[in-house]
Amino acid sequence: MDTIETIMTTRAIRRFTDQPVTDADIATCLQAAQQAPSGGNVQPQQYYVFTESDRKAEVARWYLAAFDRYEATLDVPREFRDERARRSWERTRDASRHLADTLQDVPVIVMVLQAKIPWQPRDEQGPMDIGRLDASVYPAVQNFCVAARSLGLGTALTTVIRVYGDEALAALDVPADKFEIAALIPVGYPAGNFGVAPRKPASAVTHWNRWGDKRR
Repeated sequence: MDTIETIMTTRAIRRFTDQPVTDADIATCLQAAQQAPSGGNVQPQQYYVFTESDRKAEVARWYLAAFDRYEATLDVPREFRDERARRSWERTRDASRHLADTLQDVPVIVMVLQAKIPWQPRDEQGPMDIGRLDASVYPAVQNFCVAARSLGLGTALTTVIRVYGDEALAALDVPADKFEIAALIPVGYPAGNFGVAPRKPASAVTHWNRWGDKRR
């Protein structure tokens, strides 16, 4: 696929068919993920791939518990900009609920782990903010998702499982003192179509040379 088209149509997919996903395709996406930039080339990520039913069910159990708790905090907007915005919000809400209820049935689940390592340097003037360590992890997540899209596979970057992150890691035999969950990515063939997601236009959030100078 054309690179720009692939990026533009890599949107969150939360409904999947039961068509199997090959290990080879997942390996290709992981190789793409590993080519992402990493601060100091530290590469703090690990990937945990789930394809077996009982293992996926364990991940899904913690994801559902986290989503139920999270969903209860969400407010329903009282007003929408227009009918299209209302329908978009409802589709996202329903698709998110669907994923939480059916995650165990998704062909592949990829958990991206981030190492808990010292990252902030300091000198005689004090600590230095050189950016967050997860800035070296999420580019890998996006590479994975874009690579999957190029193969016709749908994905979604989810983080809600972090509500019970330590408990989920313990259930999956991951030392929670050494790793945290950066992202959870369901992978499968979409039950629907790819497309360009509704976003603010780049011109609305871009400043040229001076703050407030927007070329619309």
